[in-house]
Amino acid sequence: MKWDESFFDRLGHSPAAVQAVTQKANQAAAIARATAPVDTGAYRASIHVEMRSTAHRVIAVVVADAADATIVESKTGNLVRAMNAVSGGR
Repeated sequence: MKWDESFFDRLGHSPAAVQAVTQKANQAAAIARATAPVDTGAYRASIHVEMRSTAHRVIAVVVADAADATIVESKTGNLVRAMNAVSGGR
C-alpha cells in the first residue's frame, strides 16, 4: 500500500484543520488566563497563542512569555492544566 503524503499535507493545512487547532488553542489560552496566579498580572497578560506551520501541519502553541513565566509554570503547571482541560487529558 502506498500513501499519498501530499493528501495528508493538504489536510494538515486545510482551513478546517487550522480552525480546529486555533479554536482549541484559544480555549486553552482563555482557561490559562482565568486560572493564572496573579501577583503583578504580567504572567497572566503574557499568555497568548502563536501559530506555526510545518511541512505537514499547522500548529498552535499556547505561550506565556513574561519574565517569570518559567518559574510560575514550574510551580503551578498552569499552561499544562489548561491544555489538558481542552484536550481531554488528565
